[in-house]
Amino acid sequence: MANFVLMPRQGQSVESCIVTTWHKKVGDTVNVGDILFSYETDKSAFDEPSQFSGVILHSYAAEGDIVDCLAPVCIIGEAGEDISAIVSGGGAAEEAAPAAEEAKAEAPKAEAVATVSESNGERVFISPRAKKLALQTGVDMTKVVPTGPHGRIIERDINKALDEGFLATTDAVEAFLAGTLVIEETKEEAAPATVAAAPVMVEADDLRAYDEEPMSNVRKVIAKAMHSSLSEMAQLTLNSSFNATALLEFRNKLKAGGEALGLGKITINDMILYAVARVLPNYPEINANLVDNKFRKFKHANVGMAVDTDRGLLVPVIFGAEKLTLAEISAKTKEAAGKAREGKLTPDEMSGGSFTVSNLGSMGIESFTPVINPPQTAILGVCCTTNKLGADGKVYPAMGLSLTFDHRAVDGAPAAKFLKELCTALENFDLLLAK
Repeated sequence: MANFVLMPRQGQSVESCIVTTWHKKVGDTVNVGDILFSYETDKSAFDEPSQFSGVILHSYAAEGDIVDCLAPVCIIGEAGEDISAIVSGGGAAEEAAPAAEEAKAEAPKAEAVATVSESNGERVFISPRAKKLALQTGVDMTKVVPTGPHGRIIERDINKALDEGFLATTDAVEAFLAGTLVIEETKEEAAPATVAAAPVMVEADDLRAYDEEPMSNVRKVIAKAMHSSLSEMAQLTLNSSFNATALLEFRNKLKAGGEALGLGKITINDMILYAVARVLPNYPEINANLVDNKFRKFKHANVGMAVDTDRGLLVPVIFGAEKLTLAEISAKTKEAAGKAREGKLTPDEMSGGSFTVSNLGSMGIESFTPVINPPQTAILGVCCTTNKLGADGKVYPAMGLSLTFDHRAVDGAPAAKFLKELCTALENFDLLLAK
């Protein structure tokens, strides 16, 4: 019996994945548990084990192809089994698993929207996300090739047309979606996209030489999120510093005797996350998300920690951080950072955060403006330690903190109070542990 292998859905926000490597090919015999292929979401990498034994009879995707979640990737059956009716019929997705189609159905906001275009007299189906992107970018809709289920135009189709340089006016896009006008390009058709699989080789003495490579999927996601964050929020940053003497002294005690007590290696960043988690619940508007003009005020401090990786900046979330001990937070941050750098984080481990901490102190940064991770309402930037002269004439180590907040959701006074309370907690870290 032929069995369809479907592309898994790794998190509710993931719509498609990229097949990166095939470990088995058509004609190979596979057993349950054998790795069939590797694939990536925007931020994580996974291996797909086989749930069936048999022979790979057909493959729907090559390496590098983007496959919708819950769409068929290959067919496993008995050697010599006739699957021509399934393959040629083009109805693989429906034949594969009717239940999967139900699971694939998204919330009403993600359902396809039908519009009519007089350019060909046919109905044009387009997802709301693709429609929004088309209107924002002014893509030439006549050059968009639909690849979604049942001929639906999805977001990646718009991006592909944009990458190839097909542009039109926003009015033309609206007219096309309304079915009243055939779009004409507003500039010369772009040259075929350059395949950037390898850097362009140039002469060594060419002073204008450069290497060109495509933007990674992770970089595209980060770029889109940061642009959206800055364009849709009223962001303001407050800068302050605290006397880090007590914090650094406690850290030295941990280094000297912590491992003997089974505490492991606790870092300054672990201690800051601990303090943030204790202060956050006192400020509901800061420990929150703002979605469609509605506050989601979290009952727990779900603190995201920015991690720099080869794939880009990832933000795993430490859930319920206010209930964890310092040692527990330290263990969870190390586990999360390791998974981030290995590309093993799931989308669910990077969503649901109520606040984010970004630490650039180890790089000598004295002050910076962190960008909010939407839909959160604030983010804390941790800076390096500098020497300052106190009122008593003595020099002390001052650690800088930069709080960026969304002024639509949080006023300046509560944001300043949060920052002040956090500084006080860090200045008296040993007392904070006693609470």
